[in-house]
Amino acid sequence: MRLFHRDRRDDSAAHRRIYARFEIAYTTVDFLAALMFIIGSVMFFSDAWQVTGTWLFLVGSFFFAAKPTLRLWREVKLYRLGDLEDLAARANGRD
Repeated sequence: MRLFHRDRRDDSAAHRRIYARFEIAYTTVDFLAALMFIIGSVMFFSDAWQVTGTWLFLVGSFFFAAKPTLRLWREVKLYRLGDLEDLAARANGRD
């Protein structure tokens, strides 16, 4: 079983549930990152708001960094779930 294999998300109800939860988290993080960058960009039009805008860019950058982290975490969970089901099937004499 490989990481980042698209067919794995439909292997079972547990796989679909994990995949859906991580897609919601991924979309939320993506939205928040974009929002921080938009607000930070608007704040750069005013000298008084540039420091706050810079902080929003930094927070948005952390959100963007969380995206691949979430994707890798999801794939590891799906990978482990698949392995557990394979092991359970082998333990019951099924291949």
